[in-house]
Order: sequence, then structure tokens, then C-alpha cells
Amino acid sequence: MAQNDTVKLIGSWSSPYALRARVALHLKSVKYEYLDEPDVLNSKSELLLKSNPIYKKVPVLIHGDVSICESLNIVQYVDEAWSSGPSILPSHPYERANARFWALFVDDKIFESLDAVGGAKDDEGRMAAAGKLMECLATLEEAFQKSSKGLGFFGGENIGFLDIACGTILGPVSVIEAFSGVKFLREETTPGLIQWAEKFRAHEAVKPYMPTVEEFIAFAKKKFGVE
Repeated sequence: MAQNDTVKLIGSWSSPYALRARVALHLKSVKYEYLDEPDVLNSKSELLLKSNPIYKKVPVLIHGDVSICESLNIVQYVDEAWSSGPSILPSHPYERANARFWALFVDDKIFESLDAVGGAKDDEGRMAAAGKLMECLATLEEAFQKSSKGLGFFGGENIGFLDIACGTILGPVSVIEAFSGVKFLREETTPGLIQWAEKFRAHEAVKPYMPTVEEFIAFAKKKFGVE
């Protein structure tokens, strides 16, 4: 794949999914033009609609004359299209499949639970959703302990595919914690994830692109009209 092709990324500063693409591009030292959709919930650019006509969502990676949609697809594409930088996906077939499995768990189960907590209509529904979210995070803690093998990241010593996938939950979890007053990442239940989260946020491929907790909370308050 020619590496001199024009590379553009359509994203939004508040999108945890766009963060995945930016981290992958940084790890691979890919130079690209970043096109921010500042109000992607209410207004979408013509380029975004043209590049992702099916889902009309960010992120979208434009490499030359092709567009790649959906954040995990983009991360895998970046890993395979550029040989520069470290490998993002594991080299062993089982480990690759396992990383993809847990990435889908994050997108399907954890985000479903986050949405349920945020969208609960009453205290009973909120408590039930919160319990489910805690169960999911406890399950992810077990996966971290197995995958990290005592090291700092899901990928071991270095940040990898599953770290990038799981990093998307940190902003939403912090917002839910702030609004609900409930701590979901706790030392007694998710000690590994707490340490991993600190390392992930501080990583040089993540820190420039990840909004602060305060920025996430301010965005959520504006989005939902909360004072």
C-alpha cells in the first residue's frame, strides 16, 4: 500500500470512537489531515455523508480514493496498511481472535449497559442497569488480568488493539459516575482496570487526543441540557 497517498480522518473531539482511529494513526506515525465535525449530532458535513452514506457517523478514514468506516475496522486497516511503528493487533491467530472478541464485548455489552444507566427512567431501572454495568466491568477486569499477563496493558508491555478498543469506555464511565454519584471502577472490584486506565490516558499516543474528564462532563451537560 503506497504510504504517500493522501490520508484524512473525519472525526469529532467528543467521540470516543474517533479516538480509536487517532491513537492507531499516531502509533503508526501516519501523517494525516484531521477534519473535525464539531456538532456531529446535529450537523454533518457533505464529505461525511458522502464518505459514510450508510451510517453517517464518525470516524471515517479516507486513504487516497477509498473510505474506511467504523472505528475497529479503521484500526485494523491502519495496522495492515502501514508497516511503520509497532503492530497493533497480535500476531498469533488465537490472540488476534481473542482481542476482537473482547473488543466486541466492549461495544455490545458495556456500551449497552452505559446507555441503560444514562437512559433509565426511574431509580429501580437505574439500579438494575448499574448492576449490569458493574458485572460487565468485572468481566472485563478478568479479561485484563489474563491478557496483560501482569504487565501494564491488555497487549502486555505495549498498547494494542484491545487497549484502543477499551479506551473508549473511560470518558462515558467518568460521565456516568459524575451524574450518578456511583463509582464503577473500584479498587476492590477492578484494580487492574484502574491502573490500566491511568497508563492508557498518559500514553503519548492517547494523551493529545483524549478529552479530560471535565471536558467530557461539560459536553454531556450541554448535550442533555443539564445545569
